Amino acid sequence: MSRAVTATKGFDDLIAHRFSRLAPSRRRLRRLGSGFLTVLCAVSVAVSSVLPACAQRISLIRDTEVEELLKDYSRPIFRAAGLESQNIDMRIVQSDAFNAFVMDGRNVFMHTETLMQSDTPNQVIGIIAHETGHIAGAHPATLRNDLKTAQSQQLLLLLLGIGLMVGGAMAGSDSGKELGGLGQGVMMGGESAVIRSFLLKRRSQEAAADQAGLEYLSASKQSGRGMLETFERLARNNLGSYGDPYMQSHPTETTRIRQLRDLVERSPYANVRDTPDLQQRHDLVRAKLFGFTRPNQETYRRYPVSDNSLPARYARAIARNCTSPSFCSANAMGDIDALLRERPDSPYFWELKGQVLLTAGKAKEAVPPLRRAIEILKGKGPQVQIQLADAIYRSSEDAKSNDEVIQLIERAIITEKEDGNAYRILAEAYYRKKMVAEADLARAELSLLSANNQDAYRFAKRAQMQLKAGSPKWLRAEDIASTTKQKQQN
Repeated sequence: MSRAVTATKGFDDLIAHRFSRLAPSRRRLRRLGSGFLTVLCAVSVAVSSVLPACAQRISLIRDTEVEELLKDYSRPIFRAAGLESQNIDMRIVQSDAFNAFVMDGRNVFMHTETLMQSDTPNQVIGIIAHETGHIAGAHPATLRNDLKTAQSQQLLLLLLGIGLMVGGAMAGSDSGKELGGLGQGVMMGGESAVIRSFLLKRRSQEAAADQAGLEYLSASKQSGRGMLETFERLARNNLGSYGDPYMQSHPTETTRIRQLRDLVERSPYANVRDTPDLQQRHDLVRAKLFGFTRPNQETYRRYPVSDNSLPARYARAIARNCTSPSFCSANAMGDIDALLRERPDSPYFWELKGQVLLTAGKAKEAVPPLRRAIEILKGKGPQVQIQLADAIYRSSEDAKSNDEVIQLIERAIITEKEDGNAYRILAEAYYRKKMVAEADLARAELSLLSANNQDAYRFAKRAQMQLKAGSPKWLRAEDIASTTKQKQQN
């Protein structure tokens, strides 16, 4: 597993501004190993978990295997919605809450718990279809406008809490109660008309997202049964129903499920099932998430030794080697080798072997399996390229190896522009080559990602003094310097 990124821009800035006295606007990044990077967020990512999450650590996981699966799930849905050209990213939030949400037209956030609890690909695809309905309906823009026009901080908190989530107030067992209590406070504050109007709009948007999502599924010749099963799961858990139906952001459970069931059964694709290959990819991703996020008895209860399936062995191989993504001891490498003997063409089994060895401090041994993973991925997996560059950098200091490190990182950051570890490795590799200007520019990028505007400005100006005026790197340094100078002045 790989790194994390910032949430969304623009909307992020709006909320950070509104909460400048409640939460820090700086976003710090903490690497947990080659597997995870934790975002110590300000407020924006916490929309999914109501206000209390603002004070918690919100982890955005980057992993090639999971992301490629989600891309394959979402591609036909985005195409059916006419959004294929918008380059919407699927973001993975490490959370024990069953949830998914959107905050803008560029990102769909999926909780790890949602992937781990969803039994079939179609269930996750149904959730993506619903959230795509929000994007296509421009509901995030409406929410942003409501936030901008909120007259009180308390009202703003409530609007944040009932944002564009797949199940409404369902980010945790207590979230709905917290939301309800907050709503009562606002109601007592004399803003009932505003709240009721907003909630009416939200219920209408949710119903529209349901219907649009089912249309996208039908257009892509997929069943809507997974979406129905997801909302039936929520209904069984009694999530999203808190008293007065006019004080809810989502349609009532019985109404919603009745409408969904009717639409699903009328579809000619109602009984279409996921292919065996897609189901196995789904099961492997679930196993991977269990192994990395819960490398304890929970993994072994879910995947007991008596279960000899490929996903079960994958989960146990991860759990036996890594007690956390940042601590891998490579003490059960035989488990990974057994997986590779069965599936030598799996880039993710090779990546796992390389990642475990690298995290265990065996950088030189990590290089061959990571090379093999990249070879099989055929140009995909820039996160794996960053791991390989890290392994090469740690295990060799010769000029040829250093050049390869720089080449790998420069290629990876074309798409992975927000990977702090990549810029750290790049800076060190350039310093090793005594290319100080390029190293300073990489340090400026790293400082910018860490919201350290003072250092970002200093390194960018220092880089500019040595770079050719008007060159692409000089212009990038100028951009960083201008941006961070303005932020410092504000």
